[in-house]
Parts: sequence; C-alpha cells; structure tokens
Amino acid sequence: MHSSEDQAAETVRQLRALTTPEGAAALTRAAALLDAGADAVAGLTRLRAEVGADLAGPAWGIARQRQKARATFGAEADRLLFTADTLEQAGRPELAARRAARLLAGGADSVADLGCAAGTDTIALARAGARVLAVDVDPVARELTAANVEALGLADDVWVLAGDAVELVAAARGGEVAGCSAAVLDPARRAGGKRLLNPDTWSPPWSTVTALLERVPTSVVKVAPGLDHDRVPDGVEAEWVSVGGSIVEALLWGPALSTTWRRATVVRDGEVHEVTADADPGHAPVGPVRGWLHEPDPALIRSGLVSLVAADLGASLVDPTIAYLSSDAAADSPWVSSYRVDEVLPFNLKKLRGLLRTRGVGRVVVKKRGSPIEPESLARQLRTDARGTATVVVTRVAGAPTVLVCDLTT
Repeated sequence: MHSSEDQAAETVRQLRALTTPEGAAALTRAAALLDAGADAVAGLTRLRAEVGADLAGPAWGIARQRQKARATFGAEADRLLFTADTLEQAGRPELAARRAARLLAGGADSVADLGCAAGTDTIALARAGARVLAVDVDPVARELTAANVEALGLADDVWVLAGDAVELVAAARGGEVAGCSAAVLDPARRAGGKRLLNPDTWSPPWSTVTALLERVPTSVVKVAPGLDHDRVPDGVEAEWVSVGGSIVEALLWGPALSTTWRRATVVRDGEVHEVTADADPGHAPVGPVRGWLHEPDPALIRSGLVSLVAADLGASLVDPTIAYLSSDAAADSPWVSSYRVDEVLPFNLKKLRGLLRTRGVGRVVVKKRGSPIEPESLARQLRTDARGTATVVVTRVAGAPTVLVCDLTT
C-alpha cells in the first residue's frame, strides 16, 4: 500500500469506529467540550481520559467540523460526518435542494452523483425523490456518504460505489451514465490547498465535463465562478448564484435542462431572484456620476447581464471597464447595493483627507474597483476622532482615478 492509501484506510477505520455507540458517545462528549470553549490541548486531554486515545482524536476532529458546519447545515450538522476538505466542498442544503428539483423536474428518477464527497448532493437528490448512485474513487468520500445517508434515514434510496467519473462518462450511452438517466458532477477544483484556475487540471478534467453535458443531456455540473464564458458549450445554460453578496456556485445545465443562455440568481432574505438572457445583451451605456452609485451583485457581473438591470434602473456605467452604475434615483432592487453620492473628486489622498476633516468624518468604509489601493490600509489612514461616517469608493470614472464619498453622515 502507498502511504496515501494507508492514510485513507486508517481514516475509514476511524469513521466506522465513530458510527458505533461508543463513537457516538465520544462525539457527543467532544461537542460538549468544544461548546464549553475548551482549547485543543485541554479538550483532547480530557477526551482521551474519558473515551480512550483511539476515539478521542477522530471524535475531536469531526466535532470541530460539525461546529463549523452548523452555520450552513443547522441542527442537522450534528448528525453528519465531514472532513475539513469535504466540508469546504459541501454546498448549502437549500441550493442543493433547488438544483435537485430542477434536475428531476423533467421526470428523471435515477441520478448518478459523480464524485459524492460527503454526500450532500446525494442527500438532496434522495430527499427530492430520486434513486441515487453515489460514486467516488476516494474510499473516505464513500464512507462519509454512506454514513450520512444512513444517519438521515435515506440509505434505502442510495447506492454508494467505487468508480471513476472519467471512465463512467467515457462509457455513457443513450443519454445515461452508470445506468442513470441524470447526473451531477462537482469536479475537485483545489489541490494542495490552492485553487486550480485551469479547468483542464480539475479532477475530473474539463474534457469529462464537456463529455458529460453532451452524452447525458439531463445533467448539471458545478464549475468555478471565474470560468471563461468561451468554455461554455453551445446549448448549455450557465448560471451564477449568489447569497449574501458572494457567489456561492456556478452551474452548467445540460441541453435537456437548459432554458436560456445565461442566468444570474441571487438569494436574498430567503427569496430567489433571477435575471436571464437568451443572447449576449451587450454593455450598459456609459455616463457621468449622478446622485446615486449602484454596486451590482457579483452573480450579475459574472453572468454578463449587468446591462439588463441597468436598463431597469435607468442607470449607466461610470466607466466602460468598471462594474459600477449610477443613476438619479435610489434603487429598490435585489441586484444592486445603492449609495448616495455626496462628493466626487480626483483621487488625491491629501485632498480627500482635507474634505473628510472639513465634513467632520472620522470613520470610513472603503470600497474599490479598478484601483490598486488596499481598502483596509486607506481606511486606517483616513481615521480620526471625528464622529461622522462615510463610504469612500475608489474607482475610475471615464478612465480617471476618482473618489466618490457616499452616505456621508456627521
């Protein structure tokens, strides 16, 4: 055995030990110590004394991941098993449920989850009524998925198998892969803690992504939000999804599921908002800075659909290369964050400091686009004892480095 295979086998052994009654008790105790604020040294020392050295380390590690997972998975986190890597890869349950519903809407009832990690997509698919074949080359991923579907009472609808997505997609025929009429693929886009920017280096690689979309039309692939639009195959819909002002996933929908060319989706306060286009809508017009500045949601920017929202708002770009919009009125839109523009001046630190001093502003939030400045550093440089606040936006306007002082209060 290679060392990595030895390590995987040992992790699988530890995970199985944690699914025993003794393991469950060790996990409960580890969680209690963590929730009480015990540090690693003190917590592990007590845990070893109480449950034994064999269970203490693994229980502490899983309990730590569960604690992190609660923000995303709620109370269910305390029933699931994650490693650090699989938790980082796991998406939000509400988005997994949304994907599953769309994937199955056309009547597909069997889905291959190609690269199941900790099984979070498998769980969503099974809950949506599908029979799921969860496939992974990694024995740890298979063990996590099997344990998690068992913990949630879904094991009867899930089969967990060893398999290589590259080989399975290469063998796909008649619109099916591994005997399933639909598929989910989430390529690993990190290695050694670093993001892999080139899709050809993902695991499985880009060639498998395009082959799946072509051979299994009822399929969805998670991709990096920064994916070059030129890579998206014809007949495939690309969707960018943001929550809380950050892009959380980018998806390619196979030809049987594709209903548009590009889609931007934002989830705000539990509501889902969408903007779509059947063809490239082109750029928004460029105009001067007016009374309000609007910062588009990143899903709108990445999808290339800013001009559609700009038209709705009667807004124009302040610079052809920068995604800031400006209009005469405030915007009540889920697609932009709006700031009242109080001052516009060429970027000059001395003049900016003087203006803020004159206006009684001592604390600022700095935002930037198209500028090399470090926002935190500039905010520190501008801080004084004055009570007023403002948002300082450093950007380019018609090509010139410019500062917009917004939402000024004294």
